[in-house]
Amino acid sequence: MTGLFPDNPGAPIDMLALEAQALRRGYCRIAGIDEAGRGPLAGPVVAAAVVLPSGMLLPGVNDSKQLTEEKREELFDVIHREALAVGVGIGDHALVDSINILQATLSAMRDAVRALSLTPDFLLIDGISNVPMNIPQRTVKKGDSLSLSIAAASIIAKVTRDRMMVQYDVEYPGYGFASHKGYGAASHLAAITELGPCPIHRKTFSGVKEHLPPLPGSDTAGPSTGLFSF
Repeated sequence: MTGLFPDNPGAPIDMLALEAQALRRGYCRIAGIDEAGRGPLAGPVVAAAVVLPSGMLLPGVNDSKQLTEEKREELFDVIHREALAVGVGIGDHALVDSINILQATLSAMRDAVRALSLTPDFLLIDGISNVPMNIPQRTVKKGDSLSLSIAAASIIAKVTRDRMMVQYDVEYPGYGFASHKGYGAASHLAAITELGPCPIHRKTFSGVKEHLPPLPGSDTAGPSTGLFSF
């Protein structure tokens, strides 16, 4: 049989199985939720929520990390065109530093659900953490490869964040944000060492905090004063 976990390991996974389970329980507006940007040293964490028409198939939609940039851009437009609703939430670098990356991610997910043009009655969430909302929900490990709704949300979140990082590359040249999107690539770490952190760097993250200027009154000088003051 073909299902969420087929008896034949080589058979394709039914990407609508989780949605079908929720439909059988009486839910009809099912939102898939995912995020992009938990790991980078700079920029926001972006979450998306997508409600698809019941039973809709979107060929090519899968975990955004498995797709080329060109394919993600193509599917981004398809999802916006075909979905019943798409919502996006953003937790910027300041929020990440203020309440930690997990809480900023959950806050962005909540905002993405609130941004939907319709209110979902069930949430399918990639990962293991519930969104702080009074809506029935289910967390799914590796959900972006098991649920079409979550996979669609992963593409919306990834493309949205990548576009933001390309713009930040213009605002803060020299760091290479357009290429590595804020992740800890060797070229990015070298740029932080040379230039110091810029305003969108996450100051609580290793790889950044070591290069912050010393606090006022501190006798300890950091390894780099950088180009920006905070």
